[in-house]
Amino acid sequence: MIKIAAAGDLHIGADSRGTLRPALTEIARDVDVVLLAGDLTKAGLEEEADVLADELEGIGVPVVAVLGNHDLHSDQPDRVRARLEDARVVVLERESHVLQLSEASLGIAGIRGFGGGFAGACATEFGEPEMKRFVRVTRDAASALRSCLERLVTDVRVALLHYSPVRDTLHGEPSEIYPFLGSYLLAEAVDTAGCDLVLHGHAHRGTEWGITPGGVPVRNVAQPVIRRAFAVYALDPQARVARSGSRS
Repeated sequence: MIKIAAAGDLHIGADSRGTLRPALTEIARDVDVVLLAGDLTKAGLEEEADVLADELEGIGVPVVAVLGNHDLHSDQPDRVRARLEDARVVVLERESHVLQLSEASLGIAGIRGFGGGFAGACATEFGEPEMKRFVRVTRDAASALRSCLERLVTDVRVALLHYSPVRDTLHGEPSEIYPFLGSYLLAEAVDTAGCDLVLHGHAHRGTEWGITPGGVPVRNVAQPVIRRAFAVYALDPQARVARSGSRS
């Protein structure tokens, strides 16, 4: 059994030092990996990344992350990423990473994703150049996610996103903003390539549990949703099914 601790929307600021470390220290005793689903900082500042890096460094288990929209706000994503990588955090964007764990191999496809909406109420690549660019960003993200998943030859595969691939985990958010919270194209990529679990954040007022049209479990791990520092999921390499576990 592979045990994953996951969280998103940490929103670490300069005043957050010491707030995450106790939970990390405790959870690291019981899990194989920590996955972070974006919005790691409040405003994407290097000094905020410094705080998070100090919280994460040396916890004793691998940490893999994607960035979110907050992490790009100050136009310093390269600095944020570099600071986290200094602390041995694997930061993914349109990339995959393989962990050889004692139980099995775990492949993680990481991409921020983007908005666009869902079947019946989604943006289309038509009209103004601005609208076309908006939709193309999501199409490109979905294509990259599919490619990353297809390249993974591992016992278990996880898609680590910031934006949601399904409506299910957005329930609780105003429906008017669904197009800015995710896209059905991400779910199509997951279902086409195959995957065992999708993790995302971004939707603070959403719900934890969802599923793609193809039957892949989706979990919204934004901290305001899980109401804990981390949610823990157990993945059985034999059954290839995500099971909800304890939380810390």
